[in-house]
Amino acid sequence: MDNPNFSIEFFPPKTAEGAEKLRVTRAKLSELKPKYFSVTFGAGGTTQRGTLDTVVEILAAGEDAAPHLSCVGGTRDSIREILTEFKAHNIKRIVALRGDLPSGYGAAGEFRYANELVEFIRQETGDWFHIEVAAYPEVHPQAKSPQDDLLAFERKVKAGANAAITQYFYNADAYFQFVEQTTKMGINVPIVAGIMPITNYTQLMRFSDMCGAEIPRWVRLKLASFGDDSASIKAFGLDVVTGLCERLLQGGAPGLHFYSMNQAAATTALWQRLV
Repeated sequence: MDNPNFSIEFFPPKTAEGAEKLRVTRAKLSELKPKYFSVTFGAGGTTQRGTLDTVVEILAAGEDAAPHLSCVGGTRDSIREILTEFKAHNIKRIVALRGDLPSGYGAAGEFRYANELVEFIRQETGDWFHIEVAAYPEVHPQAKSPQDDLLAFERKVKAGANAAITQYFYNADAYFQFVEQTTKMGINVPIVAGIMPITNYTQLMRFSDMCGAEIPRWVRLKLASFGDDSASIKAFGLDVVTGLCERLLQGGAPGLHFYSMNQAAATTALWQRLV
């Protein structure tokens, strides 16, 4: 698969052991030569330092990396400070998100929505950063309606986003319809499909309940039928997600963004099926 928008996501490790494990994972995934790695960002700045440290280490290894920047709970001054630090490290990509407010955290901060963050980044830094934003083919779980969700996406693009990465999904039709609707609205930025490998049934169900990603009934039932047979879960999951990726690429998706969960095996196996 020769695709300029193939990318892989990590989360920042919280321990020295986790950091070392991620180095091993990254070394393996680097062999796939992704366009860039992205590193997630904890709400309220809980993993801000871990995000930056991980990104700087990836850049030092000669690879491109994009920190996630969440504006929830942030102020204009705090975000400006982060952007200044990013520029000082010659970071050129950002994944700009609203983020989720943790329970008991208090006020949402000076930015209510991701489009306000994107607009602020452009005001402060011009075209320095390539900005990716989130897209939700199956509708953001907090959106009032599908139309409201499309309008929210449009605002992010008009504010200055260069491209988008979707929440993961397993229904290709949802992605293609979303792209079709945005195209009709005059939105022409690349919308890269977010891909979550299937390796653990319980974990997948928990994540999907949290983010609103639909697991097709036949997939859920099949996964549940395997019980604790992790080998069968992984083999079936690989087949399902490979088929999804092939359909997306054949249908014109400009790229794939793999949610690696800091593991190399599943993403590598998918890649080997696709090349």
